[in-house]
Amino acid sequence: MKPLYLNIGGGTVLHCDDIIGIFDMDNTTTSKHTKEFLNRVQRCDAVESTAYDIPVSFVVTANGDNERVYLSQYAPRTLRSRIII
Repeated sequence: MKPLYLNIGGGTVLHCDDIIGIFDMDNTTTSKHTKEFLNRVQRCDAVESTAYDIPVSFVVTANGDNERVYLSQYAPRTLRSRIII
């Protein structure tokens, strides 16, 4: 059975059905399109940091028209392993 929620750190728990993707900060932020996307959601005040240190990953979520990005100190592989059973 797939977990319903994912703890991404900093006391933030996301509903798994809302998660669009989990991405590595180092590998994906080199793309022009990713930078534009992250700048857009930041301008819309839709970015939330859950990292106590430098973020390693970001999680994109959507619930209806509400799109958010969460920055996490956990590696994408760690977060994905919590979802896949």
